[in-house]
Amino acid sequence: MAPLHALVVAVSRQGVRPGIADSRLEEAARIALRAERVHRALISITLVTSPRIAALNEKHLNHRGPTDVISFGFSRERGGPLVADIYIAPAVARANARRLGVEIREELVRLVVHGVLHALGHNHPEGEARFRSPMWLRQEALVKRAMRRAARRAA
Repeated sequence: MAPLHALVVAVSRQGVRPGIADSRLEEAARIALRAERVHRALISITLVTSPRIAALNEKHLNHRGPTDVISFGFSRERGGPLVADIYIAPAVARANARRLGVEIREELVRLVVHGVLHALGHNHPEGEARFRSPMWLRQEALVKRAMRRAARRAA
């Protein structure tokens, strides 16, 4: 069990090279958790291939094909830590980044934040309405915060 006030975030890779340091993804998760006032968490972030995320997508969500992120938040005991598994497909993120005109690093940070928010119970509608939803607006504010912090550390 995580000690009091511990945010434990671990990144692993299954046959992918995402083009971002694990520490940046871990920091993005911690920024989202702190902003949501979560003081105890055990989060795994696994970077997977498109076929692997497609299999997870079909098995758990009954959707065909690859997606960018899938998040599983497990029920919390009262006062217990948030426990979540987040799966991200960097190849899908790369295609999204090109389509949106952003860097792959920013899109991967966005997917980490998105996964954390879902694990905390936030949801959004499908389609274009998702981009105006409270979850999406919160996500984008947190992505900006994470990107600013990364830029300050790089300077």
